[in-house]
Amino acid sequence: MEDENIYNDIQKIFEDLPDNFNILEEQIDLEIQMEYFEFSKKVREEGAENDYLQFAGELFVSETVINRKKEILIGLAGTDDVKAYRALEKFLEQADSDLRSWAVLAVQENRMLIQTSLLDEQQFFISTGLGGKGKKLRYYVVFINRNLNRMLTKTQQKLVKDELIFGLKPEDGEFETIDFSEGFSASQVLLPVTADIRQVFGNVVEECNQYGDFLEEDMIITNVKVLSRNEILDIINKQNNLELPDGMEEEDD
Repeated sequence: MEDENIYNDIQKIFEDLPDNFNILEEQIDLEIQMEYFEFSKKVREEGAENDYLQFAGELFVSETVINRKKEILIGLAGTDDVKAYRALEKFLEQADSDLRSWAVLAVQENRMLIQTSLLDEQQFFISTGLGGKGKKLRYYVVFINRNLNRMLTKTQQKLVKDELIFGLKPEDGEFETIDFSEGFSASQVLLPVTADIRQVFGNVVEECNQYGDFLEEDMIITNVKVLSRNEILDIINKQNNLELPDGMEEEDD
């Protein structure tokens, strides 16, 4: 019942969203996002009077330490000036793996700040671990086999993929990938924020089960991250409160 209420609350929030919202498109770990926003709050409290445009050049100097670059990225993100946006974009083009996610978040934040200023209308921001595209969020969905120690047959695999693609179309969704493993099938798709995701994926299971009843009605849906095999098996085990069949034991990472 608690999960049901949470799901309904989230759906209500999405339904009430104004048109002027932005979705973070890239896949960025939620821990990095939280670190960014926490550090952002600290920087803006301590350095509110700084003109970070004058420090932009430090981003492109290899000797500048990472924390200083993070501070400048956040400072530029909060600067309502197209020069700040251009500096952030330029840095993003060459950012290494340590700072790429921070640069993406800074570009997104600054873009929204400038849009708010130009349009005189507050912009809203939605970010998830899996990102999105346009006005759509990316979801990772796992369909669970009734027989956990077997892979789906080729015919069943084709049916799941075809029914998923077909089920996404009425909601203006997009199919991206699907992988079939022993015990489950995992897919990435895009759906508008207002789509009833539980109904979309539930319909896929219902349609597939008309041809052999080979999928569980329960499934795993997340927009936080791509799950590892061990994480999926752990969730299945906890949901069913049972021992995994022989051959499906979790492997050491």
